[in-house]
Amino acid sequence: MQAINEIQGRLLALVKSILKQNAIAVELAPATLLVDVGLTSMDMVNLMLAVEAEFDFTIPQSEITPENFLSVETLNRLVLRHLASTVAA
Repeated sequence: MQAINEIQGRLLALVKSILKQNAIAVELAPATLLVDVGLTSMDMVNLMLAVEAEFDFTIPQSEITPENFLSVETLNRLVLRHLASTVAA
């Protein structure tokens, strides 16, 4: 399985890309709340699609929750769960 830090780095890059598109320049730490740095609901949809494309899985409807999209940390846990379940299957 991919290293946790590598996955977190890829997630940070996705969020930074969306922020850059919106001309938002902020320091972003894994625990930073995404709404606090300026991500809108539309940005969250784009982030969800980007995560699905980046890691090649579909996020189940039941897991598309605000709790899973609070920060890069929460997204990291979501991705790790799905990658682990893919390996186990």
